[in-house]
Amino acid sequence: MKYINATKVLPEKLIVEIQKYIQGETLYIPKQETEYSKWGSLSGGRQMLDRRNAAIKNSFAGGKSIEQLANEYYLSTETIKKIVYSHKR
Repeated sequence: MKYINATKVLPEKLIVEIQKYIQGETLYIPKQETEYSKWGSLSGGRQMLDRRNAAIKNSFAGGKSIEQLANEYYLSTETIKKIVYSHKR
């Protein structure tokens, strides 16, 4: 997050209006929700987890038990259950 002086980017009328509410303080203006990237979409983390979860589902469908998968993937049995019983594709 970088600091930008409001006088360099905002019209004077808008600055005067904002000064009615806050003066001499740092004000954070968040991005619009449409500008946010989903978690892991830039780093590839989301795709990695999706591949891991698909492998877990396939192993479960192939006969591995919840406990075996928990030990193999170092996850709790509850987490494995959430993965194998979810209907997301």
